[in-house]
Amino acid sequence: MGVASHSPGESPRDRGPEAVTPGGDPVLAARLTVPKVPRTFVRRDRLTDQLTEGARTPLTLVNGPAGAGKTLLVADWLRAREPGPAAWLTVEPEDNAPGVFWAYVLHALRHHGITPPEYIGSPARPGEVDHSLLARLAAWLNGRAARVVLVLDDYDRVAGCAEVADGLEFVLRHAGDGLRLVIISRTEPLLPLHRYRAAGELVDIRADDLAFRVEETAALVDRHGVPLSAETARLLTERTGGWAAGLRLCTLAAQRDGDPENFLSTFEPGHSTVADFLLREVLRAHPAETQDLLLRTSILEETHPDLANALTGRDDAEPILEELQRANAFVEPIGHSWYRLHPLFAEILRVHLGVRHPGMEPELHRTAARWLSAAGLLDEALPHAADAGDWELAAAEFIDHLAIGRLRTGLSAERLDGLFARMAPEASGPAPDLVRAARELARHDVDRGVTHLRRAERRLPDGASPGARLTCALLRVLAARVAGSADLAETAARDAAEAERALPEGRLDQRPELTALMLTDLGSAQLWAGRFDAARATLSAAADAAQGPLTSCPRHEALSRLALIDFLNGRPGQAESHAREALTEAEHSGMPVADRTGMARLVLAAVTIDRNDLAAAQDHLDLAAATSTATRDPVVAVWLAILRSRLLCARGDARAALAALDDLAGRSLMHTEPSPWVSDRIAMATAAAYLADGDPKAAVRVFEELPGRGPETLVAEARALLAAEDSERALRLLDDLPDQQGLGAVADVWLLLTRAQAVDTLGEPAAAEGLVVKALTAARPHHLRRPFLEAGPWLRRLLLRRPALTRGHAWLTDALAREPAVAEPRDEPAGPRPEPLSAREQDVLARLAQFMSTEEIAADLHVSVNTVKTHLKSIYRKLAATRRGEAVRRARELGLL
Repeated sequence: MGVASHSPGESPRDRGPEAVTPGGDPVLAARLTVPKVPRTFVRRDRLTDQLTEGARTPLTLVNGPAGAGKTLLVADWLRAREPGPAAWLTVEPEDNAPGVFWAYVLHALRHHGITPPEYIGSPARPGEVDHSLLARLAAWLNGRAARVVLVLDDYDRVAGCAEVADGLEFVLRHAGDGLRLVIISRTEPLLPLHRYRAAGELVDIRADDLAFRVEETAALVDRHGVPLSAETARLLTERTGGWAAGLRLCTLAAQRDGDPENFLSTFEPGHSTVADFLLREVLRAHPAETQDLLLRTSILEETHPDLANALTGRDDAEPILEELQRANAFVEPIGHSWYRLHPLFAEILRVHLGVRHPGMEPELHRTAARWLSAAGLLDEALPHAADAGDWELAAAEFIDHLAIGRLRTGLSAERLDGLFARMAPEASGPAPDLVRAARELARHDVDRGVTHLRRAERRLPDGASPGARLTCALLRVLAARVAGSADLAETAARDAAEAERALPEGRLDQRPELTALMLTDLGSAQLWAGRFDAARATLSAAADAAQGPLTSCPRHEALSRLALIDFLNGRPGQAESHAREALTEAEHSGMPVADRTGMARLVLAAVTIDRNDLAAAQDHLDLAAATSTATRDPVVAVWLAILRSRLLCARGDARAALAALDDLAGRSLMHTEPSPWVSDRIAMATAAAYLADGDPKAAVRVFEELPGRGPETLVAEARALLAAEDSERALRLLDDLPDQQGLGAVADVWLLLTRAQAVDTLGEPAAAEGLVVKALTAARPHHLRRPFLEAGPWLRRLLLRRPALTRGHAWLTDALAREPAVAEPRDEPAGPRPEPLSAREQDVLARLAQFMSTEEIAADLHVSVNTVKTHLKSIYRKLAATRRGEAVRRARELGLL
């Protein structure tokens, strides 16, 4: 057997005057002895197998809370599996002195029959160990024929000592195959665990592994003489969380019951013999002051002596908690003077608190909330304020801590949103209204959000805190973004900057997410308004925010929108780079797909459509559609519909492409100000679908109704005119472009091809060929295939006539060979003319074509919404349409628009 068979006492090698520590204290042999395993212990092969596997790697970590069964697990493994020469050391706090620690390690080796050579020596002073001693020890271990297993139990007692950890890491690294280290600890040691994990040199047994499974619970209870059905074992495991000590406690209590099976399957911790047992054997065994502290702190997940004093109104919490921990009275230290009650015990105490002190619990929660908030522990404070029913306190602390941004970003955003979703409707005041406004605006509900925000601003007192005034300004920026108003957003941003100056110096540095969110909101509003240069500068500043879990969301969104600006400016390479950077930010922060903006995926879809990689584009669109912003964010919703339409066109389904754009305006833009580039892009996508459907006249009519067209839109209109056989007008339109330079690669290619088609149609083939060569040259770096594939039959004829033009452009010629022919112009729709529309119906139809919602049409015509709906039903019937987009398209085909 690997463990020496000395009796519990001193090894012959440890007897005599030499068995002392560097400080002169005697070596405690009990610390070197493997603990005995009781007969009721249940060996779990799944864990002992892991330990055996760990004996083949340098490091094994058994990490879990008190009472999880860590020590007995390893002790049983040593005796049952005999992994070879092994030594045991139970660590104590005095081992924080490196000299004492290493002296005990050497004594442990000797105690278990593993004798280091005399030349290795021993530490001379308690507070230090000679590095050469560690080197000699490592070299000796490395040269041994048989490896040594060293178990360090209760290592958490020295977990904070970097010198001990550094020495241990040095010896472990240089001992090679000669040392296998098993650490038993409640906390992680200061060792480079990540490096061992990456190298596959660490076996990690955690609390989840140590928790008893149902069949193990049944075996444990059976060992205590209490047979258990499978269902009762499941219930007991679930209730105790598989905690070994809790299971044993319940089993011991069940032994005293006449019907152990029924007891274990039906007990309620607060009203059961388990509760009676704990209250009698644990709670009532302590003085009145200790009982009072346990009852009051049972409302807490974790407690600190100062917090406990606030709840008791006394100043004796520290010694009481220390004594409870020493007595293993279900109080566990978790570091930095914080303690935790076992959940099962805490639940029982809370029930007993209600019996002994009815009505006290809400006030305790309120006191805890105030103390935790003052200590800077807002996350811990808010649930207590909520449990106290004091929503004014919860919201006020949330606002005063400048935490409003955390409803939108960070790992706790969903939890905080869920907490404030419980806020009582009767909770009143500026702070609750600001929280309500933030929650509604985050969902892009501008009407409700602005209503709450305005009410909060009206209720703000003259001497409102700078934090409240800053929160108002930040929410106004968000509201302006949701409403699509860059002017309002810029005004609110200036107000926010003024409010920031009133904050104490350095206060905003603690909340980097606020600036990042504000800049992202402002830049998004500027983007919607078509102020691309301003939006680029603002969003770049947001993307440059300090990295961290609270800024990852705005950084991800800012990078995504920068990618969109790049694409809209015709720079696909930069767009793809920014989009992938946005995705990397989301991946590194662990952001769920549903919480991402979706815009980065849409930009990648747009880039891959232009490259004619339609399968990749579909994948990107599917991922974008899976995000929560796909229906809430107007930019994402619009761009998703446009790209779906483009993809359908590329696949030859023009009718489906038109249907994809149906009702887009009324569904996604009803609460936003008009966006020039959005209107242009919708028109361009609609016209492209009409052209693909062989209806150039409908494509031309799309642009006739569009005011203030940009250069790319004019090029698209010229394409429609060419398809409608109006080459001269198309060429005049191209000649009148204000600036034909610097439109970006995509726009440049479209412009060159459209001009080439125009001059070719007018009988200038040489000029057309030159323009096609320029287009090929501009498209080649980005592999922009779609403009050539959508150019129409004239380009195919030209390239068949002059195949030399595509020499060196294999990236395009293969795609041209696979592409089906473009639809030829089709005849005017046949069939009888529809029933004439009334004058009022024509008014409604005209506004329908302008992407106005039902509510906006009603307001514009000064009629009720129901009246508009009646007219819409009549229009749909007369035009044989079922949706607004279909009605508009049918009206254009009939020349009614």
